[in-house]
Amino acid sequence: MPNARDVARYFISKSEESTSKAVTPLKLQKLVYYAQGWYLAIHRDRLFRENLLAWDHGPVVRILYDDYKRHGYYTIPSEPFVNQNEYGDTIFDADELEVLNDVWEAYGDFDGKYLEEMTHQEDPWLFTARNSIIDIDLIREYFIENLYVVN
Repeated sequence: MPNARDVARYFISKSEESTSKAVTPLKLQKLVYYAQGWYLAIHRDRLFRENLLAWDHGPVVRILYDDYKRHGYYTIPSEPFVNQNEYGDTIFDADELEVLNDVWEAYGDFDGKYLEEMTHQEDPWLFTARNSIIDIDLIREYFIENLYVVN
């Protein structure tokens, strides 16, 4: 199973500085959240194991916050993504890559603040106490019910 850092690295590889496709730490967190939600809705299973937390600015994976907070509001420099781990094993299978690509197509042109506002309208964040773990079943059910509304 991929981890949240793998998902983040995939989206960072898509970043284009000084365009609508630039990925900031805020935007990255929301893309990772949407990837988890879409994958849960389509495949009924997690894309990655790390928990999402309901922070003031929307859903956050804590380890990604720690990894990228030094960038503040600025674009995270793009780095090529290789779909192999250090042992030469494939990170994402075809289904996982399809979801990641679909999430990028759906949300890649939006900035972090816009995506933050979107998450603030959605049940998983709305119905979770601030700084608490967002229940994975709440994410799954929300996206099962709403995925095709945004797609």
